[in-house]
Amino acid sequence: MLGAAHKPGAIPLRPLGLGDMYDGAFRIIRFNPRATVGSAVLVAAVAMSIPVLLTTVLTLAVDLTSDGTSDVSTGEALAVVGTSGSLLVGTLLQGIGLLLVTGMVARVVAAAAVGRRLSLGEAWAETRGSRWRLIGLAVVLGLMAFAMLAVYVAAWVVVALVAPTAVIVVFGLVTVPAFVVLLVWWWVRVYYLPVPALMIERIGVFAAIGRGFRLTRRQFWRTLGIGLLTGIITGIAGGFLSLPFSIVAQVLALAVPDSQYLALATVVLTALGSVVQTAFVTPFSAAVSSLQYLDQRMRKEAYDVELMAQAGIS
Repeated sequence: MLGAAHKPGAIPLRPLGLGDMYDGAFRIIRFNPRATVGSAVLVAAVAMSIPVLLTTVLTLAVDLTSDGTSDVSTGEALAVVGTSGSLLVGTLLQGIGLLLVTGMVARVVAAAAVGRRLSLGEAWAETRGSRWRLIGLAVVLGLMAFAMLAVYVAAWVVVALVAPTAVIVVFGLVTVPAFVVLLVWWWVRVYYLPVPALMIERIGVFAAIGRGFRLTRRQFWRTLGIGLLTGIITGIAGGFLSLPFSIVAQVLALAVPDSQYLALATVVLTALGSVVQTAFVTPFSAAVSSLQYLDQRMRKEAYDVELMAQAGIS
């Protein structure tokens, strides 16, 4: 009876184990399907409709202007370029949309912890006032990653230009592993928890980065292990979900390699695979990282007491 009293929602209000997090993530998705899976599918479908529509227009344009002249190959080349560009645009828009979905899921997780269920509209309303800060956080983190990579590449250029071969080899053997370690450290301490911190605490960009840094202090290996395991699980599951669409696309490429509609069919299958994959990967990954955030706060700040008060447990 005590355990039930301290589990008003999807998770027990105590420090969480790995099983608690994964069970909680599936419970949250199952009981808030529209605000988790529904939002991810909606964003992915809208973003991927752009390359599908543009490829359809380009394919029909090439078909209508085809008259057996040499201009056909030029038109087909332009169609290929346009298709690739539209896929890139669709992917970028999907990334921005899924960033907002991740923020929504953080709010859904916070509500589910105290037994509240959010609809898609309610989850979207919960992000009001934090959406632009969330985008700003993504920009800041992206610039930080780019700056680290740029400095490292610049160091390689300088060494390659002025140093002898032996020094270049030693430099590579020493700095490549060190740079990988730096990126992993940055991913855990700086990148991993700021999104749920920003969305749940409604704080600013740099305050969220600081919160993530403090919450992962002395929790590096645990956070890394759960994050890597989650990435492996979602990577494998996402690959299996999109595999049928990839197989069909490859079969079509072998069966009708000269068809003018092959590019359109490939884009449609790629878009469908992306939507299906996103429907699982984004909600689950976002839910697990948000639960890790709650777990760290319960471990370090007795946040479970505050959650019990929110749930009406005295």
